Amino acid sequence: MHRDGRCLYFPGECTVNARRIFSTTQRILSQLRHDPRTVALMIVAPCLLMTILKYVYQAQPQTFQHAAAALLGIFPMLVMFLITSVATLRERSSGTLERLLILPITKLEFILGYALAFGIAAFVQSIVVSSVAIGPLGLKVAGSQFMMITVAVLDALLGLAIGLFISSFAKTEFQAVQFLPVVLFPQLLLSGLLAPVESMPGLFRFISHFLPLTYSVDAMKKVIMGQGSLTHDFELIALFLLLFLAAGAATLKRKSK
Repeated sequence: MHRDGRCLYFPGECTVNARRIFSTTQRILSQLRHDPRTVALMIVAPCLLMTILKYVYQAQPQTFQHAAAALLGIFPMLVMFLITSVATLRERSSGTLERLLILPITKLEFILGYALAFGIAAFVQSIVVSSVAIGPLGLKVAGSQFMMITVAVLDALLGLAIGLFISSFAKTEFQAVQFLPVVLFPQLLLSGLLAPVESMPGLFRFISHFLPLTYSVDAMKKVIMGQGSLTHDFELIALFLLLFLAAGAATLKRKSK
């Protein structure tokens, strides 16, 4: 550890500086705080959708239990994918990203700053949404709410990593949003949300094993039911997270072509 707080070399980059990471985190949180539409998308929309789901399945409480458990794992990834892909693209297209990377800030510091900011946002989101689901909506959780929040934060970080990577393939914010059905909708169909993975045809079951959302949904169901080990799901979610973060870092350029 150096005296200026730098530590740990990142391949092809300078050393990590905690002050620069926290500066990036503070900037992102400030932008979120002054954007009421984004705050509504993160907090109000999931609570509203969960409430609608409750009354849609009012006569089928077991169905609500099953669907709500899966959605609590999907919401953070979906929301953070949208926010990160649009926000990163906006910084790319406006030149903000290029100017930032000209400064003495590494790709790793930039990504860690983003991850910390959206991790905090996901933590707040998961507390609010899970509290509404468990409290007024009567969702029964056999496991702990802390583990539920942990899964939600990991899912949000995974959505951030995917959004960061996908943003490099879009030229406009509309194009970034267009990637949503391509990237996430197939995962929704094969993740076990609509039908158990075990009941799917062989090819679809095989594909589902390579989709991160499958393990997010599975982990959240295990927390709700209080059954099964989360170790395998956490390990695979972490692996997908690292892969997408590395891919996202590779798309960050210091100079425009």
